[in-house]
Amino acid sequence: MQQIALVTGADRGLGLALCAGLLERGWRVYAGQFMPDWPDLAALAGQYPGALQVVPLDVSSTASVLAAAKAVAGTADRVDLVINNAGVSAGKGELGGEIDEEAMHRAYDVNAIGPIRMVDAFMPLTEAGMRRLAFVSSEAGSIAHSHRQAQLGYCMSKAALNMAVKVMFNRLRPEGYTFRLYHPGWMRTYMSGKKNPNADMEPEEAAACALPIFLGDRQDEDHLVLVDYQGQVWPW
Repeated sequence: MQQIALVTGADRGLGLALCAGLLERGWRVYAGQFMPDWPDLAALAGQYPGALQVVPLDVSSTASVLAAAKAVAGTADRVDLVINNAGVSAGKGELGGEIDEEAMHRAYDVNAIGPIRMVDAFMPLTEAGMRRLAFVSSEAGSIAHSHRQAQLGYCMSKAALNMAVKVMFNRLRPEGYTFRLYHPGWMRTYMSGKKNPNADMEPEEAAACALPIFLGDRQDEDHLVLVDYQGQVWPW
């Protein structure tokens, strides 16, 4: 039976690379599209006709998330894997400098509350599948290892995401759900609005590290961990 995944924030960067990696592995993929004018997702769909279906999706909008769940339910009887990848930055967030409260609120809405909307709306579909939920977090959400002196909104939103995943884990793990909470490393993506050439990895490299973790089994599924692209566990 062909396995089915849904990826949020699939227009470009890590989300697009995750879609490509899943398709290469024979998965059927629903790709959440936020930027319909960005061409890469349509090009990927052309390479995998029938296997990749583009779904309009803004994870900051409950109406959009519910519409996406309804659209997927119209053509699929289940979703085996949901990868909550969509994310935004929140400006510099620096004391004595730039603190953009609107951007901070949006980071919370997308990075922390968005995945909650997704899990809640897609439960009727995930309950019928393999019940795997994956979340792209960041080292920025680790309080114990925090070293940053700025990016307040982004760091806070990722710490909030980590707590949200823990609470959802407590609720859904007894029902057979398995969780992946993941720090992908520093990628050459468009998080700041333009592609960052100074980062360590291309999105395709990051996806190649992420997918074995998202798709593989763990010996202790009853213990939630934040793991990075090198397989190292990060403290909360």
